[in-house]
Amino acid sequence: MMNRDISLLRTVFAGVALACVFTPVAAAGDAQALRTYTVQYREVDQTYAAEGVVEAVKQSTVAAQIAGRVVAVNFDVGDRVKKGQVIVRIDPAEVNQAYAASQAQVAQAEAMLRNAKAQHDRTQRLVEQKFMSAAAMDKAQADYQAAKAQLEVARAGSGQAASTRSYATVVAPYSGVVSARLVELGEMAVPGKPLMTGFDPGELRVSASMPQRELDMVRKLSSARVDFPALNKSVQASKVSILPAADAQTHTTQVRLDLPAGIEGLYPGMFARTYFAVGRMKKLLIPSAAVAKRSEVTGAYVVGASGDIRYRQLRLGEATAGDEVEVLAGLAPGDKVALDPVAALAALKRGGK
Repeated sequence: MMNRDISLLRTVFAGVALACVFTPVAAAGDAQALRTYTVQYREVDQTYAAEGVVEAVKQSTVAAQIAGRVVAVNFDVGDRVKKGQVIVRIDPAEVNQAYAASQAQVAQAEAMLRNAKAQHDRTQRLVEQKFMSAAAMDKAQADYQAAKAQLEVARAGSGQAASTRSYATVVAPYSGVVSARLVELGEMAVPGKPLMTGFDPGELRVSASMPQRELDMVRKLSSARVDFPALNKSVQASKVSILPAADAQTHTTQVRLDLPAGIEGLYPGMFARTYFAVGRMKKLLIPSAAVAKRSEVTGAYVVGASGDIRYRQLRLGEATAGDEVEVLAGLAPGDKVALDPVAALAALKRGGK
């Protein structure tokens, strides 16, 4: 009986020893070497968040203005185009013939005008010499004016034909990026047929829908913050504009936020989240660098007063413009979190050996 009790006690002590071995606690020296941040409440902007989408200020679709077969397509989707570069060429055979006909009509009208002027001058001399009547002079004058008008009509037709001939060469209206190619080599172009769509990446904005009750606050703001989750970037909008119209179904109003130039990787259609500072409030904040993720769990490494390190699960709120994040649950004011989660994990493993 005594031997059985001794065996049972050995088993219990062994379990306790194993529990102590696998309870990770960092050495005091390791914990002191870690850079930490003391959690505290701070007053920050109270923001209203709205989802938006990136738009191009300059975005257009170039269409054909004449009929003809497409003989050249010089750019594709994603290519950068400079203003004035030829993007598509249309076979100009038909418009060239029309232009040649208009030039011939101009030459004919010029010849008729020269003849009418000569007849007018002869009639005028004969009338002065009393060899012809005033009625003949009136007719010569009318024929001369009609010839001048006919020449003007021919020249106008020639100018129109020249403009139409220039439509065979489709050029970029501004510098930008091709976002859609809507025509292939050899296809038949007709007036109004879309050829290419492009936008200027240097002028972008974000459009967001807001309920009408928030508009009074937004009108007082000169700027707002815009986050791009796909790029992990946050910028300040250079201008906030409220459109003077509301959606009849959702009763929301579009708010446009102009973006600064030079944001790499940004293009129309991307998701954005906008934040409008509508007041001030206190929040419990920690640096975003202190947040550590383990699979689906989000937390931080908390350094105790005795130097022990524990991973504590957190519930986080919104991020701030200062690269900080709000803590909704899991920490209290005065707690110290490690600013380098990787170093904290290494110290934790060393302490558990």
